[in-house]
Amino acid sequence: MAAGIAFADVEVGTELPSASFPVTRATLVRYAGASGDFNPIHWNERFAVEVGLPDVIAHGMFTMAEAARVVTDWLGDPGAVVEYGVRFTRPVVVPNDDEGAVIEVSGKVAALLDDKRVRVDLTATSAGQKVLGMARAVVQLT
Repeated sequence: MAAGIAFADVEVGTELPSASFPVTRATLVRYAGASGDFNPIHWNERFAVEVGLPDVIAHGMFTMAEAARVVTDWLGDPGAVVEYGVRFTRPVVVPNDDEGAVIEVSGKVAALLDDKRVRVDLTATSAGQKVLGMARAVVQLT
């Protein structure tokens, strides 16, 4: 499958629409139930602090998935993502308040590849800190 975006309509530097993703403790509970990842660092503040974390943190795969949404929303077709990978650089700390945390994600086309594919580089931050490094997706365009 390919996205509805034409390869001819993008160039290196094309920016994807940025997005903000709120994360609360309730979000983490729902994600834990969906993923089966009930590690207490994602819901138990006392445990998280005891193992050296500043507070409860979001699941890495959750953070990775939220960042990918910028790409899939731009494409209109999640099936057009051919490759996706990140490095986790900092955790997303989720305080126990009404606001939680926010993951800010932006992306841009970094390379034009063969077969109407492009590489999109993503930047993901939370609380002013970069939370993902080397966040890249290769996508198939029309």
